[in-house]
Amino acid sequence: MKIVFNRLLRAVVAMSAMTVFSSATIASPTDAESEAPVCDYVTINNGADTVPMILRQRNLGRYDRGLNNYLFIPKGQWQVGLTASYGSLDTEDIEVLSVLSDLDFHGKIYSVKPYVGYTFAHNQAVGLKVVYSRAIADLGSLGLDFGDDLNFHLSDVSYHSQTYSAALFYRSYVGLSDAKRFAVFNEVDLTFTSGSSTFSRLYNAQPRVTDTRITEASLNFSPGLCIFIMENVSFNISFGVFGVKLHKESQTTNGVEEGSRITSGANFRFNIFNINFGLGVHI
Repeated sequence: MKIVFNRLLRAVVAMSAMTVFSSATIASPTDAESEAPVCDYVTINNGADTVPMILRQRNLGRYDRGLNNYLFIPKGQWQVGLTASYGSLDTEDIEVLSVLSDLDFHGKIYSVKPYVGYTFAHNQAVGLKVVYSRAIADLGSLGLDFGDDLNFHLSDVSYHSQTYSAALFYRSYVGLSDAKRFAVFNEVDLTFTSGSSTFSRLYNAQPRVTDTRITEASLNFSPGLCIFIMENVSFNISFGVFGVKLHKESQTTNGVEEGSRITSGANFRFNIFNINFGLGVHI
């Protein structure tokens, strides 16, 4: 019995040694994934620093998908730029299925957004921007005809608004190649807005004007694409797709206060009037 026990003990010790040897000589997939990829190096800050072209990232999944974040904007750069958006719609004398007729509408919306930012880490920037937005909609005439029982006509209706905003933003870039020419980014901004709007129309053949004071706080997410068209000049385009907001407004009609309300909400949609084009200068 003693002999059998000694043989079993030797077998267990031998298997433990083989396991330790295998663990020490064979790298696990996790260790292999954590190694930095082989890449070229580039000098920044007038040759003062040298950084790899491929930025090391933590792999949060089980598998390494081979996606690399190339250096696009190095740490320490300032950027100053301007983005703008514009949209318009004009229709005259349009008749839709003999129901909508005599339509005369002119509308446009635009915004201007100067900004300044600082790259506090490679491909990551924070900054401040101010926004001026204006919307104009004028309905000269609109006729609806559903037959003898239901038809009406509108005319001389207009809506004008203008707002001023200040925003703090964070922008994260993902470089697409080692050429430092193309990158996608996601921008998150916290915006505070104040403004007013005027809605005028005819009511019982008398002009009626409603003025609205607007105050709003919002958190917005805007993905986009950035391209360096020159060594220190970039062109970018971004799309507003998601946001949450807290909105307060108070109204007066013909000088008489009517009331106020507070609303909140979220939206997740592509807004054709929230496509922004811009230029930036990197120093």
